[in-house]
Amino acid sequence: MNPTPVRTLSVLAKRKWPSHFLLLCIIVCTFSISSCSSSNASKSKSKDGYQYVFDGKSLEGWTYDPVYWRVEDGSLVGEITPATLLKTNSFIYKKDLVAGDFDLRVEYRISAKGNSGINYRSEVIDTLPYALRGYQADIDGQNRYTGQNYEERKRTTLAYRGQRVVVEAVSDALPLKDHISKNAWVPAKVIDSLGTTNSLLQAIKNEDWNEYHLVVEGNRMQHYVNGVLMSDVTDNDAVNRKMSGLIGVQVHVGPPMKVEYRNFRIKEL
Repeated sequence: MNPTPVRTLSVLAKRKWPSHFLLLCIIVCTFSISSCSSSNASKSKSKDGYQYVFDGKSLEGWTYDPVYWRVEDGSLVGEITPATLLKTNSFIYKKDLVAGDFDLRVEYRISAKGNSGINYRSEVIDTLPYALRGYQADIDGQNRYTGQNYEERKRTTLAYRGQRVVVEAVSDALPLKDHISKNAWVPAKVIDSLGTTNSLLQAIKNEDWNEYHLVVEGNRMQHYVNGVLMSDVTDNDAVNRKMSGLIGVQVHVGPPMKVEYRNFRIKEL
């Protein structure tokens, strides 16, 4: 708290001022202190209760490979160059950012040949460098996969863009690979359409800023891009699903690429 108003009141009290003048001073000083406190508190959160994950200035508190991740013009940037091609996907994440039920919004821009994604309810793979396993809101520059729900290093594709899916419960007796066909999880059943692939594609901008919005609550996960629902998964597979975990973003094995993230914010549900 700023001590200046208190000292001012002390000086005023020693002088012979009219009582109504002293009362006015007390009201003004109290309002100033209250306004200052409210202003400082508001800096930690955006409007609507979202907490910023990335401050646009530094990567303090993040775990990442500095070869691929940096801050540039207020954005979180992941880049692969011809000299830094990857052998495995590389993630950046915060160890203290563990979320279960949440609402997340972030703006992204990706190069034409880029491949990235937002991982959530994920866990670290200790046997690989900077690797996560878990749900992923997919992103790619050609928009073949953007909007879908892909489970990194686990059950693979749970829902393609335009699908509302229920993932059925499975027995834990069989290995994961026995339930996967053509890079998709077989027990994921499509129950409704959210629109055709081409119609949903119209909502996504190429090589420009888009907003990804994730609503994850209980066993339901909804992926929106620019306000349009792209995939909707209800996961009834209690054996393999995760109900909380890390949040991170990815640069993918492949040709040189660049992805940028900004206004990265989250609130608990």
